[in-house]
Amino acid sequence: MTVALVQHAVPNVRAEAVSRGVRALERAAAQGADLVVFPELSFTPFYPQVPADERAESLSDLAEPVPGPTTEALRTVARECRVVMVCNLYERDGDRFFDTSPVIDADGTLLGVTRMMHITQYAHFWEQDYYHPGDTGAPVYDTAAGRLGVAICYDRHYPEYLRALALQDAEIVAVPQAGTVGEWPEGMYEAELRVAALQHGFFPALANRVGREQDMHFAGRSFVTDPFGEVVAQAPGDEEAILHATVDLDRRDDAPARQLFHHHRRPDQYEKGAVALEN
Repeated sequence: MTVALVQHAVPNVRAEAVSRGVRALERAAAQGADLVVFPELSFTPFYPQVPADERAESLSDLAEPVPGPTTEALRTVARECRVVMVCNLYERDGDRFFDTSPVIDADGTLLGVTRMMHITQYAHFWEQDYYHPGDTGAPVYDTAAGRLGVAICYDRHYPEYLRALALQDAEIVAVPQAGTVGEWPEGMYEAELRVAALQHGFFPALANRVGREQDMHFAGRSFVTDPFGEVVAQAPGDEEAILHATVDLDRRDDAPARQLFHHHRRPDQYEKGAVALEN
């Protein structure tokens, strides 16, 4: 199975950004991709870099419905190219707003959406101004490319969320990301998901934004890790790219998580807390 990660900078005009995304999807598919993953807020500026009360636009003006015009355009291309895709949009659902990843199968079916569950709030990431906490749980989708989970950006920091995907037999976990230069210690992007891959026995595939946008400098370095914790492909940190990685999903069968760790779990004991020992 070949996964392609679209690492790009995003134009300010949504229509232009979607058109560029469609071309990237077509190019990735033509180069053999079975699954294409886009970064966080794939076709819009990274809105949360500015507090919501400093914006002239309303949140309703910035967000879009799912399904809607963007997902309909992408469904058509996915069907024509016979490729599975995961993107990320600012979703409007009534009077609620979410950081949402639609999952589209190779026949153009919108299989569902994953909404980011954990919402942070600090300088340049004023996400609680924009997003409600996700309410879709941790779904895993049966796709033409395999069993697919999604961990949107901040959700990847929560081991229990990734464990929930693993317990549903996720083979690959798409990670739409908007990570910046210097946001975390050098190498932490890779280290965090390398450990997760080893512990849980899946293939993480992180697609990051790249380039400068207002005061933010997105770090690129999109990558794919195998279930042994090794990075098998990585994009550069300073340029747009479509990174392809061909992975053998059957390698999961030999990974430590599936050979050892999952069999020896003791969930019945995990919530008991401390046990008093007699002297």
